[in-house]
Amino acid sequence: MLASDFSIHPQKLWNLLATPLAPQIVDVRRRDVYESVSGFIPGSVWREPTAYADWIGTLDRMRPVVVTCKLGKELSQVIVSELRGQGYDAAMLAGGQGAWADAGLPLINRSSTDRLMPRRPSLWVTRRHPKIDRIACPWLIRRFIDPAARFVFVDPPYVADAAANFDAIPFDIDGVEISHRNDRCSFGTLLDIFGLANEPSLARLALIVRGADTARHDLAPEASGLHAISLGLSTLARDDDHGLLDMGFTIYDSLFAWLRFAADEKHNWPSKVA
Repeated sequence: MLASDFSIHPQKLWNLLATPLAPQIVDVRRRDVYESVSGFIPGSVWREPTAYADWIGTLDRMRPVVVTCKLGKELSQVIVSELRGQGYDAAMLAGGQGAWADAGLPLINRSSTDRLMPRRPSLWVTRRHPKIDRIACPWLIRRFIDPAARFVFVDPPYVADAAANFDAIPFDIDGVEISHRNDRCSFGTLLDIFGLANEPSLARLALIVRGADTARHDLAPEASGLHAISLGLSTLARDDDHGLLDMGFTIYDSLFAWLRFAADEKHNWPSKVA
C-alpha cells in the first residue's frame, strides 16, 4: 500500500511493478502531450484528465492508484486529491513522467503499442496447452504492456483465423511477428518490440525462458528448474489454460523479484550452530 504518502518516487514505483503491491498507474497527461511522446510507463493506462469524474469509479478500490502527468504538477495533484477524498489509496508520481525518464527507467515503445494494440484492452491468441514461452509472454504483457489484456487459446491450425476474425494479436506461432526470431524466443521478441530489452532483469529472465523453452539449459542455470516446474504445472492444469496462466504468473513474478532483489542472496545449511 502507498499509505499516507501523497507522492511516490519513480524508483519506488518501479520496484512495486510485478509484485502483489503493484498499483494501478493512470497517465493523465493532456491528450496532445500524450499522443506526441515516444513512450509511456509500463503498466499504465491513459485517461482524459479533465473528465476524471467519468472514470474514477472504474478504478479498483482494492488496489492502490498512482497518477502521473508530465511533471507532477496540477493535473496529477488535483486528481490524486479527488481520489483520496473518495477513499482511494492514491498518490502522484513525484516529478511525473519527466522524473521517470530522468531516472533512466523503462518506457514502453509508443509506436509499437499503437500499431499492434490500437484498441485496449487488447486480445491475444495463441496455441492451446501453454507451457513456457506462452506463459512468459502473457505475464510480460499483463505486467508491463496492457494490464487488462485478455488471452485465448485455440488449436494450432486455427490461430491465424481466430486472430483475423476476432481482431486478436497472434503470438508464439510460425509466420507471425511475435514469435521466435533467430535464437530468441517470443518473450525476447516482445522485449525488443516494446522497448524493454535493455532492462537488466527482464533481459536475464529472457535468457532463462529461452534456455527452458529451447532445451538450452546451458544458457542459464535456472532454465532447468523453470522447465521442470512449467511442465509440472501444465500436467496439473490439464485443459485449464487460464488456470495455468494464474499459476504460471506466480512463477514469473517470483523469478523477476529474485532477479531484482535477491539474486545475490546465498542459502545453505549452516555448518556450525552458534
